[in-house]
Amino acid sequence: MLKISGESLKGDTPFGIDTTAVTYLASQIGEAAKLGVEIAVVMGGGNIWRGEAAESRGMDRATADYAGMLATMINALALQDSLEQLGVDVRTQSALQMQAIAEPYIRRRAIRHLEKQRVVLFAAGTGNPYMTTDTASALRALEISADVLLMAKNNVDGVYDSDPNTNPSAVRFGNLDYMDALNKRLAVMDSTALSLCMDNRLPIVVFNVFEPGTIGNILNGQTVGTLISGRD
Repeated sequence: MLKISGESLKGDTPFGIDTTAVTYLASQIGEAAKLGVEIAVVMGGGNIWRGEAAESRGMDRATADYAGMLATMINALALQDSLEQLGVDVRTQSALQMQAIAEPYIRRRAIRHLEKQRVVLFAAGTGNPYMTTDTASALRALEISADVLLMAKNNVDGVYDSDPNTNPSAVRFGNLDYMDALNKRLAVMDSTALSLCMDNRLPIVVFNVFEPGTIGNILNGQTVGTLISGRD
């Protein structure tokens, strides 16, 4: 399971979708798919809309979150198009009913697509307000029995003890225990998603998606970024 944040799709632009970034991400996913690995992707939407930010400006939180789910669908369609242009067989499933543009999320159908070596894009989060796309990625990963959850970050190559963009002395972790990540309140993913992974012992790899070949390297067993897992 690959979680792609909306921040990744905006590339170097301040807002929206950067075609160059989307094309690059599609090429990386396409190369990884050639390894014969079943790949599913959960899309974020923060490059277009953030529910919490809208709530802070007075919008009803549930309504704001539903708007964010629509943003993830826009991103999914952009990535779907780029993948198809590269010849990758892809299907998009939505947790909200959008029959004209995407299949409804049906677990068994998603698994069947993966068995047929199709890349599956999951949009609209879990379909519920107050649930982040981080939580959606953990939930969908468990539902399809994924072996690992890959958290693709935009120009951050792992988990640090502080923000490396503001603290040049920040130290990157090579390996991290779930509980340590929770207790240290590290900016990995939201606590609900992290707890879900911990309870089901789903390993997480946090990495910089804009380092060429990283997805393929991880799938080939190379050490990349930060591995979050349980103690033996």
